[in-house]
Amino acid sequence: MAQAPTLSSADGSATAASLADVAYERILDRLIMLDIRPGEPINDGQLAASLGFGRTPVREALKRLETDHLVVSYPRRGTFATAIDVTELGAISELREQLEPFAAARAATAATERMRAELRAKIEEVKALDTATDDHTSLMRFDMSVHRLIYRATGNRHLEDVLIRYDNLATRIWCLVVDKLPDLAHHIVGHVGLLEAIADGDAELAERLTREHVDMFSTEIRRLL
Repeated sequence: MAQAPTLSSADGSATAASLADVAYERILDRLIMLDIRPGEPINDGQLAASLGFGRTPVREALKRLETDHLVVSYPRRGTFATAIDVTELGAISELREQLEPFAAARAATAATERMRAELRAKIEEVKALDTATDDHTSLMRFDMSVHRLIYRATGNRHLEDVLIRYDNLATRIWCLVVDKLPDLAHHIVGHVGLLEAIADGDAELAERLTREHVDMFSTEIRRLL
């Protein structure tokens, strides 16, 4: 069994909260990447053992994930990973079509100089991406890191939280068909222009490129499902 992470704190409750945060991130990754399959029952004891945690932080994490619409609990039945309902794609895309371009434009105008330096560093990472790799899981995580950086660049924590929630749902759908995407790496490389627009403060271009990206995602998913 994996050894439980240790987090030092003078306040035991703070330590418990920190462990719950770590558990949340690790379970979240398993759900998004479909390591926990849609509709699969979740046994908190088995999950805690596989992660090296006690049951308490795992249960707290699952409560948060339920508000994220990634798990669902039924009385006397237990907890399950939510099913992926492709009919919800339209609703998710509709929200992202409004929020993502707005966020990109805001990031272009609100990003600090330190953040712009991070954006330019990410551009170099994207350019150096091995487009021949077939490690789809790593590519999806990298794609998420690009989106998370843009969201953080908005400087609006509330907007960032909402964007992350819907990007998680969209990425989960994306992972459902990822093996049918032979050019996933090139899709990620396509973010270079957007990152450059944000780093350069070009809000209009950043908004337009993001709108095109979200539209492309929705169209591609519908084609593959």
